[in-house]
Amino acid sequence: MEENAIVLLKELFESYTGKNTAPAILPITASGSNRKYYRLTEGNTSVVGVVGNSIDENKAFVKLARHFKAKGLPVPQLLAVSADYSCYLQEDLGDVSLFDLIRQQPESLHVLLKKTISQLSGFQCLGAQGLDFSICYPQPEFDRRSIAWDLNYFKYCFLKISGIEFEENKLEDDFEQFATLLLAKPTSTFLYRDFQSRNVMIKDGEPYFIDFQGGRKGPIYYDVASFLWQARAQFPDTLRNELLKEYLTSLSSFMPIEQQEFYNRLPYFVLFRTLQVLGAYGFRGYQEKKALFIECIPLAIANLSRLIRENDFSSLPYLNAVLEQLVAQPQFHYRKNQEGLEIRIYSFSYKKGIPEDYSGHGGGYVFDCRSIHNPGRYQEYRSLTGSDQPVIDFLEKQGEAQVFMQPVYQLAGQHIQKYLERGFNQLMFAFGCTGGQHRSVYCAQQLAKHIREKYPVKVVVEHKKP
Repeated sequence: MEENAIVLLKELFESYTGKNTAPAILPITASGSNRKYYRLTEGNTSVVGVVGNSIDENKAFVKLARHFKAKGLPVPQLLAVSADYSCYLQEDLGDVSLFDLIRQQPESLHVLLKKTISQLSGFQCLGAQGLDFSICYPQPEFDRRSIAWDLNYFKYCFLKISGIEFEENKLEDDFEQFATLLLAKPTSTFLYRDFQSRNVMIKDGEPYFIDFQGGRKGPIYYDVASFLWQARAQFPDTLRNELLKEYLTSLSSFMPIEQQEFYNRLPYFVLFRTLQVLGAYGFRGYQEKKALFIECIPLAIANLSRLIRENDFSSLPYLNAVLEQLVAQPQFHYRKNQEGLEIRIYSFSYKKGIPEDYSGHGGGYVFDCRSIHNPGRYQEYRSLTGSDQPVIDFLEKQGEAQVFMQPVYQLAGQHIQKYLERGFNQLMFAFGCTGGQHRSVYCAQQLAKHIREKYPVKVVVEHKKP
């Protein structure tokens, strides 16, 4: 710990408490920030001390925190600030982030995610009201220059070290067009910029937002892309779509929304944010030698691969061609890490095809549920899914579904046990039926429940649209 910083934090703590004390000071690990965090405790008093080398960045945080608190937004209370802005004390929100809970998959996660995405609109709209954007650091606004910085971050810190040959002039032409597309609609809202689950702390069941010092005036789409397409979160499509609807409902209370325009523009911001993230992973991982960021690269590449496959980026033809080469590079495919086994379970309709295994390994188990008696044949069940109790009751009363699932449980158990022993990290199961609505959904849900009860693994369920 830096002695000068510790002395300053102790002085601030004494000033805040009004007592001549000797608080215990312990460092708090920060994953990607150059700022240093400490927990200062004395008796029942606990606060977080922050030391930052950039005075302008510290000033931005302090002024934004005070502004947001005055607007009633859920940010930590600022308790004390040093005269030179080199350090400050803030409310201690504990050690549990939304990212931690995403990894643990608690039952209350959906509620917390909906609360978080709903409150984003408050930051963007209420937070912008009366805000002097000139206090923002390093830029007051998301503009062509800041876009160029992030695209060049990707180009120099990731693309150039990938080994892919490209023509810089043609790439820059598409970068110019990309900036034009992103800036096509003027905005007066607040752009949080690093709105992701690590920057959401959970205290008493409520989300609180931190690390907004890089915010500025900017479009609403960027933060939505940052949160819902965060590489390490890996939200399934069904959940992401639910959260998008929740966000738009909340946003509509602040401003009129044309939903089709929103969905048309969003993929460009998802692409932009993904490229910015890859630049950050390249810099933090390859140049600063931080293993955490290197481990995230295959996840971001998997996101990018799916993004360019499912969206039309023909307005950026050369960039799109370069990215297609990038996602095909074997060194960026998902590889073994230390986070344990993740099991992805899908339901799908055979009319739409079998889901791909996005881990990069290929394979996985696919089970055909069409031998089970189909609830979809009966009018009372046609509008329901395999997650609804009447359909569950129908399938379990018939008995065929339980008979079908018994060997699945046995096979899954044998495979999971071997994967755990060998330290593997990805396994896929998929259940298909005619419509992808009743039998496959039920079987996917049942397998997920069975695995969660028996094995210490992360389980992600995704129901493909019928």
